[in-house]
Amino acid sequence: MDEEIIITGTNTRSEKIINFFIKNKKILIITILTIILLLIGYFSFDEIHKRNKVKIANQFNSTIIDYNNTDEKIKIVNDLTALIKKKDQTYSPLALYFLIDNDLISNNENINSLFDVLINKTNLEFEIKNLLIYKKALYNSDFAKENELIQMLNPIINSKSIWKSHALYLMAEFFYFNNEREKAKEFYNQILILSNSNADIKLESQKRLNRDLGE
Repeated sequence: MDEEIIITGTNTRSEKIINFFIKNKKILIITILTIILLLIGYFSFDEIHKRNKVKIANQFNSTIIDYNNTDEKIKIVNDLTALIKKKDQTYSPLALYFLIDNDLISNNENINSLFDVLINKTNLEFEIKNLLIYKKALYNSDFAKENELIQMLNPIINSKSIWKSHALYLMAEFFYFNNEREKAKEFYNQILILSNSNADIKLESQKRLNRDLGE
C-alpha cells in the first residue's frame, strides 16, 4: 500500500513537471535561445576587443619604428593623433606621451585638446586619469595662469589620489617661482601633513620650507 502511494506521488510529480514544460514550452525555448545568444555575443565582443587591442598595439609599435627610420614627421604626428582618438586605455596615453616627449606638436591648444580626449572621453582607471590630469597641468605650468592651473588640478587636489602630493607640489613650486611666498608655503605645508604624500616630494617640500621660506 505504501509503495503504491509513493509510486502514485512520483507519477503525479512527473506529470506536473511534464505539463509545466508543455505549457511553458515557448517561454523556455525563448529563454534558452536568449541565453545562448547573449553568451555568443559576449564572447564575440571579447574576441573583437582582443583583436582590436592587438591591432592598435601593432599600429603604435610600427609608428614608433617609423619615427626612427623616416623624416616624415607629419605622418608620424597624424598616425599618433589617430591612435589617441581611438581612446584606447593603454596606447592612446602612450601616443600622447610620445608626441610631447619628442616635441612633435608645438601648438599648445592642440596638445591640450588631445589631453582632453583622454581625460574626458576615454574610459581610464581612476589613477591613470589623475596622472593625465597632472601631466596636463605640468605641461601648461610654464604659461598657464594661476586660476587655470588650479582648475586643472582641482580634481586631484580634492581627492585622495596618489598623485595629490604631486599636484600640491606643482602648485607650491608655481607660486614659489612667481615670488608668492605665502601661497607657496601653504601648499608645501599641505604636503607635509598629507598621509599618503610621496616620500621624495615630502622631503623636497621640507627642504624648501627650511632653506628658502624660513620655516
